Amino acid sequence: MLVEVFNKLVGGQHKLVLGVALLFLGACNSIDLETGFARNEDLHSQVIDQTTDLFPEINPLALSDEIMQLVDEHVGPIYSEEGKVEKLQELLYDEDYLNLQYTDSQTHTAIEAFAQQEGNCLSAMNLYVAMARYAGLDANFQTVEVQPAWDRRGGLLVLSKHINATGRFSVQRRYVVDFTPEIALQQLTSSVVSDQYARGLYFNNLGVEAMVESDYAQAMVYFKNALFIEPELSIAWNNIGAAYNRLGEKELAEYSYQMAFNSDKTNATAVNNLAKFYRTIGNLQLAGEYEIAIERFNNRNPYFHYARGQAALDENDLDTARVSFRRALRLKQAEPDFYLGLAQVYERQGFDTQANALKVAAQNLLTGNTGIYRPSDQKLRIIDSAEILRNGAPGITIRFD
Repeated sequence: MLVEVFNKLVGGQHKLVLGVALLFLGACNSIDLETGFARNEDLHSQVIDQTTDLFPEINPLALSDEIMQLVDEHVGPIYSEEGKVEKLQELLYDEDYLNLQYTDSQTHTAIEAFAQQEGNCLSAMNLYVAMARYAGLDANFQTVEVQPAWDRRGGLLVLSKHINATGRFSVQRRYVVDFTPEIALQQLTSSVVSDQYARGLYFNNLGVEAMVESDYAQAMVYFKNALFIEPELSIAWNNIGAAYNRLGEKELAEYSYQMAFNSDKTNATAVNNLAKFYRTIGNLQLAGEYEIAIERFNNRNPYFHYARGQAALDENDLDTARVSFRRALRLKQAEPDFYLGLAQVYERQGFDTQANALKVAAQNLLTGNTGIYRPSDQKLRIIDSAEILRNGAPGITIRFD
């Protein structure tokens, strides 16, 4: 789990379309917005004001003697790399061994996750990557976009993202391991990231956890350290902007939000925070420009239309749900949830043949493409690159009359 903070538009202020639930992050499409932003060295140096990592003693990937002994005893004797990967999964999650449990309340190092037998996805991946490398396996962190779900924690709206681990057996074959509760991914959006990037994410998470506890001084220390480690870490720029905003440091808040968007042109959270920021200080024209940019972005985003479809389905507004799910599918075919959403509409309308065809299409995506999956169902996957379809690949055809 990776976390990002959102400042909600409330009261009589302008709301974006249907509000928070429809502020979505796209995997590929950038937000069409000319900000005129230019990096300001004075403000930049006020945010990143350190010359060294403030926590060199913290190594999220360090292993204790106890952990290394466990790997030596149970994984060391196994010859095949695939067998080693499978055994590591058993050691971490089987009831006879560590039985690691999910919690989103705290981010741990590998040693802490092992000792407490719990953690979020970044905690678990710290432990997994470290153990896998110790066992002689190729192992790396990998981020994956999720279908956004906002949680309220300590007066903040927090968006959870996802990270897992991957490694190669050969040029063509690799594995992916997950640790998560039921979570809806944006399919085919994975990206391998460096250890340095993952370390930046670790301190970003600690910063959000401190903000949830209203410890803004400590939050600032963690966010600054994250940005010192990974200066283009968009999620940390957004979060330190939210912290500055809470502390009344308006100029630094605006600069940080702008840096967040400048570092990642798909960061809709930063743009929305800027829209709220400008509306709060009375710059309604600029706020409106940012809100329109988000609206345009949402209209190109399949997950926005899917969310509208789900909301309409919950209200039994089948016409709106059908239109929204079909729009989602036109924008992205390689997403089983879109087919299943539309299938529910047709089932309620009595069109069983169409509903069954859509269910089959969704199942075919899950069984015929190892790059498309549900992490709660498949915590370990072996992937052959020759089997991975791409968005819009042949073999999946849906006709809309």
